[in-house]
Amino acid sequence: MGILHWDFMFKAILIILKDGFANTIKLTLVTFVFASLIGLIVALIKIEKVPVLSPLSHLYTSFFKGTPLMVQILVFYYGIPLVLNTFNDRYGWNMNVNDIPAIIFMYIVFSLCYGAYISEVMRAAILSVDKGQSEAGYTIGMSKFTTFRRIIFPQALSNALPNLGNYFVDLVKGTSLAFTATVLEILAAAKILGGREYKYFESYLAAAIIYWVICTLFQLLFNKVEKISRRHERSEN
Repeated sequence: MGILHWDFMFKAILIILKDGFANTIKLTLVTFVFASLIGLIVALIKIEKVPVLSPLSHLYTSFFKGTPLMVQILVFYYGIPLVLNTFNDRYGWNMNVNDIPAIIFMYIVFSLCYGAYISEVMRAAILSVDKGQSEAGYTIGMSKFTTFRRIIFPQALSNALPNLGNYFVDLVKGTSLAFTATVLEILAAAKILGGREYKYFESYLAAAIIYWVICTLFQLLFNKVEKISRRHERSEN
């Protein structure tokens, strides 16, 4: 009983939620939206074998799937300001790189990283839809885009939901690495609190409980959405 200070841990949960919860959720939701868009576009490029873009898309997914997320964060956090300052010098821009919030860099790197993984999920989901579905759309006079939007994509999205849910939950946990780029999220708030009160164990345990609850709730939400999607498919059949 002397190892854990329960009163402080409960207080730590409230402080960490107050300081870091908003950035964690914001980083997760914004990243997931952009990563899903990137993933869908890259998946379609690969499926259609678009000249030039298709080899580049394979290079993109290979890089982001083949390097650690922590390394990507450091490369982008230090690399983007260098690129912007170079443009400032070369083209006479007056952009103040120091005024750009660190979370903007995290939106970029997390979106690109998870977009690479989601692209494989979407590609597999699209290819899993029976080709007869698209042929049926063409038969009744639908264009390729309309057939994809109204017939192929809804079924592919339903097939992809389980894996998308898993990546979403993984993204929630992955945002904990954003503290290395000075973003005040849940883990950063726990680290600051632990250092201030000299109670690291309780602070990190409080952060773990918060992550656990958040991930559990989102997993239940995705499971519910998946069941509704499957029920809708059965009713149509």
